[in-house]
Amino acid sequence: MATINVYEQYFKAECTFNDVERHAACVLLISTSENGCVKYEVAVNFFPHRSEDDYAISYDAYFSKVLYEAPGRRSKKREKELLDELSLQAELLAKEANGVIFWEQPLTEARMG
Repeated sequence: MATINVYEQYFKAECTFNDVERHAACVLLISTSENGCVKYEVAVNFFPHRSEDDYAISYDAYFSKVLYEAPGRRSKKREKELLDELSLQAELLAKEANGVIFWEQPLTEARMG
């Protein structure tokens, strides 16, 4: 199995989960290839971010959704299409968690894999 973060970026965010205030979120587009099939999922992980250098990830506020799963392999064209809808899909996950992502306040540069 090969798992790759196609996209990863940290943003300021707000969410309270398990009675813990979260002030940041990691947004990911993840590709998993296994046995001739490829799967892409969007993930949002809210974490406390109590100071400017606090990037300790807590995995209890992790939300994900499969966007695509089919026989085949990674495709740059498909990845571009999924990246185009990434913020919308991440917003839906954040809303389900009663959280919000502040897209205009990135904490890191986007990393593409």
